[in-house]
Amino acid sequence: MKNGIVRFAALYVFNVAVLLLIGLLSAGVSVGFNALWAAVVLTLAALFVKPLLTGAFRKAAAKSAADRTKTGEKVVQYVLVYLVELIIWVAVVWLSGVRASGFWSYALPPLFLLFGWMIYDQVDDRLRAKASELYDVVQAKVSGSGKRSAPASTAAPASTAPSAESPATADARAELSDGLTPEQRRMLDELG
Repeated sequence: MKNGIVRFAALYVFNVAVLLLIGLLSAGVSVGFNALWAAVVLTLAALFVKPLLTGAFRKAAAKSAADRTKTGEKVVQYVLVYLVELIIWVAVVWLSGVRASGFWSYALPPLFLLFGWMIYDQVDDRLRAKASELYDVVQAKVSGSGKRSAPASTAAPASTAPSAESPATADARAELSDGLTPEQRRMLDELG
């Protein structure tokens, strides 16, 4: 779940920036504060709709791939990616307050989205690592404040309370509660 939240947050912030740039660079496109809602639509489309559309288009293209050259294959791939971006852009305009009028306001923004997501792929790992760090800090503060507000009657008597635990002891206690090692927990978190 942590991976999903971190991935959504990082992509959302990046999509807001891309949408604001599209609003500045594209004639006939009005984004403004609608970028906040449009980025939600765009992020959900990028996470769920884009992989489905890409897979469907690739299957259709693979059926006729026997007659193409290597260059022809690249051209078909770029056209397919552009079509996916165009469908996603139309969905963003339709489902949000973003306004687009004229041919170029529908033809150019998918190219900007394509370039934006190419850049995002390059910085994705660093962005997700930083977002994961922030998530951990917030989670630690929330769980830490929850422990402090526990009633005193549930605390162990002072004579039986353990002294400060070592990290190994804390890991062992966590492993006892769910049966997973810290590495297994990390791997599960990475799976999403």
